[in-house]
Amino acid sequence: MKYLFAVFLLLLTSSFTSPSFQIALLKYSGGGDWYANPTSLPNLVKFSNQNLKTSISEDIATIDVGSPEIINYPFVHMTGHGNVVFSDQEAQNLRRYLIAGGFLHIDDNYGLDKYIRPQLKKVFPELDLIELPFSHPIYHQKYDFPKGLPKIHEHDGKPPQGFGLIYKGRLVCFYTYECDLGDGWEDQTVHGDSEPTRLKALQMGANILSFVFTKN
Repeated sequence: MKYLFAVFLLLLTSSFTSPSFQIALLKYSGGGDWYANPTSLPNLVKFSNQNLKTSISEDIATIDVGSPEIINYPFVHMTGHGNVVFSDQEAQNLRRYLIAGGFLHIDDNYGLDKYIRPQLKKVFPELDLIELPFSHPIYHQKYDFPKGLPKIHEHDGKPPQGFGLIYKGRLVCFYTYECDLGDGWEDQTVHGDSEPTRLKALQMGANILSFVFTKN
């Protein structure tokens, strides 16, 4: 499986104008609203295709965390406000996916933090989430963010932080906290964010995609 997924990623990264591929939204158990921000990923893909010349399908897949089909998606996005529960099988499935070359972006939609951290420990008990330095390449793709993540929504007045799980030198999971990137990707009418704020969110999201497909 690792070999096949490596070949798949090589085909994807060989050219941004290669045939369209899909990214996926992660569906999980526990009662949390995994389905939050329904317009966010289509808007991010559209922005990336227009500005990075990617060729990503605007038809976003939904994938269960325990499904073997997760291997078909090089980038998986997770969001929500509430509880998250990974079974042992789901944790092992997600671990295999990430070790094989997959990438998980988790966006705390306010309230996810205390639930997702113990679940990630099920996936990688040997790893700790570490805060990425502002010099990390994920902040310096086409768009430059010298101070790290942009602040899209204010909740507790905390600064936005970007955390990562690094497995054998490779960033396999990027966790955006106190930021609300996904809210900034949504249609403007949903949250009423200003266009400059939305642009910052979309640019940072495009950086994540660029990092995954060209640098990771």
